[in-house]
Amino acid sequence: MNIAHLLARSARTYPDRPALLLGARVLHSYAALAARVAALAGHLRALGVQPGDRVALYAANCPEYLEALHACHWAGAVVVPVNYKLHPRELAHVLADSGARVVCASAPLRQGALDAGASAALLQELGSAAWHVAAAGAPLAPHDAAPQDLAWLFYTSGTTGRPKGVMLTQANLLAMTMAYFTDVDEVHAHDAMVYAAPMSHGAGLYNYAHMLRGARHVVPESGGFDPAELAQLAASVGQLSLFAAPTMVHRLVDHLQRSGQGGAGFKTIVYGGGPMYVDDLRRAIDTMGQKFVQIYGQGESPMTITALARQHLMDTAHPRWAERIASVGVPHACVEVRVADAHDRAAAVGELGEVLVRGDTVMAGYWNNPDATAQTLRGGWLHTGDIGSLDADGFLTLRDRSKDVIISGGSNIYPREVEEVLLLHPGVREAAVVGQRDADWGEVVVAFLVAGEGGPVQDAELDALCLDHIARFKRPKVYRWVASLPKNAYGKVLKTELRAGATQPR
Repeated sequence: MNIAHLLARSARTYPDRPALLLGARVLHSYAALAARVAALAGHLRALGVQPGDRVALYAANCPEYLEALHACHWAGAVVVPVNYKLHPRELAHVLADSGARVVCASAPLRQGALDAGASAALLQELGSAAWHVAAAGAPLAPHDAAPQDLAWLFYTSGTTGRPKGVMLTQANLLAMTMAYFTDVDEVHAHDAMVYAAPMSHGAGLYNYAHMLRGARHVVPESGGFDPAELAQLAASVGQLSLFAAPTMVHRLVDHLQRSGQGGAGFKTIVYGGGPMYVDDLRRAIDTMGQKFVQIYGQGESPMTITALARQHLMDTAHPRWAERIASVGVPHACVEVRVADAHDRAAAVGELGEVLVRGDTVMAGYWNNPDATAQTLRGGWLHTGDIGSLDADGFLTLRDRSKDVIISGGSNIYPREVEEVLLLHPGVREAAVVGQRDADWGEVVVAFLVAGEGGPVQDAELDALCLDHIARFKRPKVYRWVASLPKNAYGKVLKTELRAGATQPR
């Protein structure tokens, strides 16, 4: 079944319900939204987009993003959601590797998309006059998709080399949507999903559950996360649910404490994408009430590995409550989770090992990368690369990230891609990048450097180099020059020692 059926179903059942809002202002009912999506799907077909073709969405949050997303599904195309903060060189790889036929971009990103190789003749500018003309055109009937058909092609940040395209099928997205109801939250007609985090990532994936229930979809007028704006929307729109990185929760709680508003108008805040420290969680609950649910997932099993439900966070009388709230919860109903040793054998309760997952939400594989697919899905289990342990009650606690990912403000940053850029400078002979805990961002990037010819180099020069090759948010916040990097007997850099050193004053 095509996941576009969820919108079509709600448009038939609840035609007059408000569907899409910009701030507190209703733009379209469900009937009107479905009509626009069907017309935009027809426009994509007229551009030559056939079922299975890829369409890239390169935009910050805006109402037209949701229209474009569902128009792609309606036409049977494969959505390629792209982080709008990516550097044009990174975008160029995604467009080339996916073979995207059409790029839908917001006006400020149009030139960046063209610079990255998008076809000028096929580039569609979200919200333009031409876009609204297309949305009033002849409708297309929804494509009759099969469960195994590809629906979503999400590019992960590469831990080794280039980012890989995660292939999610229609069945994957539908299973993920049903898991929201079983393990995260129920959704009612008067609820509102507000898109404060990027719709190209987890926040956008939660649109389907709210679409199915005929709830409201709210795009902030700022297009992003602003604590004061969210507080105002909570007051004017009400029943807000959102997905937020821990750093966003921290900033929202700070604002609500200063304003004295508390959690009124907010229904559910799903947090994930990085560690929520226990003290921060306690403060958030004290300020806003029991409105929080934690999820743990990754692109290869989106939003659906484990969940720490509201009732677990509320159960303060439980003798292991303090341990539980430091965990990432129990497996979603649609997956199995195990912790395994280096030979993929199940570890005993409490023992550390790699987190493995299997179930209906796990990806079909990596786009055009059978070797990586075979390695990551070996034995029928998704190997997450995360290290954790399971307790006797099935609660998973993450202990480390074997892939060394740095999570800053909810965005994944992989050290190797930063290191490779730094090593382009002749003044840098060796580079090792680690994360340092930060109260605002969760973690920030710290680079340890060994000088090469002509080094050490001024920070501004390295900043310029990074900005020329990678997204701004991946740029190191701190550069530390050292005589040598700590290494073991096999020459492997000891990043544990570097992380300890990153916390020391300069």
